[in-house]
Amino acid sequence: MTYHKPVLLDEAIQGLAINPSGVYVDVTFGGGGHSKAILDQLDADGKLYGFDQDSDAQANALEDPRFDLIPVNFSFLKQYLRFKGVTQVHGILADFGVSSHQFDSDARGFSTRFEGPLDMRMNTRQEISAASIVNTYSEPQLVSIFKAYGEVRNAHKIASTVVKQREDQSIHTTKQLRDLVAGLVPERFLNKILAQVFQAIRIEVNQELEVLKQFLEQSVEVLIPGGRLVCISYHSLEDRLVKRFIREGQFEGTAAVDFYGNKECPFKKVGGLVLPDEEEIAINNRARSAKMRIAKKL
Repeated sequence: MTYHKPVLLDEAIQGLAINPSGVYVDVTFGGGGHSKAILDQLDADGKLYGFDQDSDAQANALEDPRFDLIPVNFSFLKQYLRFKGVTQVHGILADFGVSSHQFDSDARGFSTRFEGPLDMRMNTRQEISAASIVNTYSEPQLVSIFKAYGEVRNAHKIASTVVKQREDQSIHTTKQLRDLVAGLVPERFLNKILAQVFQAIRIEVNQELEVLKQFLEQSVEVLIPGGRLVCISYHSLEDRLVKRFIREGQFEGTAAVDFYGNKECPFKKVGGLVLPDEEEIAINNRARSAKMRIAKKL
């Protein structure tokens, strides 16, 4: 559990309503905490597939004949399950957060706390990194991602300063970016704004919201009727997409209705919003922003 302590573990396993002989998918394998708990619920006929594009996470692959780790992004869910001969599954678990391992590794560049390269790639084999974005995006592009993905209030000021700074010297480390932002905002707001700026860049690097949309759309096709979808989000942009898709079956607008006025939606929500309790937050501070939603395929 040192790689990444699983958030809302018991609640997620309960939400899956596991059939011991069923087929399940953990699309964000990470340190394997959720996967281990799922395997504990499966019998000899059960099967679990894990997805993770991060090579560090792939090193945690579980030695269990019922488990198969697929080393790709979960936006390829349907394609790679079919490659394995699987067309439908009983349940899917997604924990969208950056892992503790990724945050705590200075070489990965995810955290504002450490000095390291401006990287932020979840797939270290891809070309686009945080440094690529900071040093090549136009000022309007930077403003757009800071606003859309970080809800940064002074996005124009930060973007303008980034563009001016890189004319003299390229920005390649987390410290350079942190120092730049620190010169623009009051000390009492610094940590919050740094977190927003880093989040915005990370989401753009990894195309996280587009990947999330692709995953949710594919989950409809992959789940059997009655199958469960469990999603754990860590910021409002993710949670909003999950909530709307479960409620409306789409990301914008409302679901179509049939002749009788019933919504034509592929999911029905199960229970309400699930939040970590005070005990879990005390043990694992990174759980504080977690929100879990559960849905059943109709």
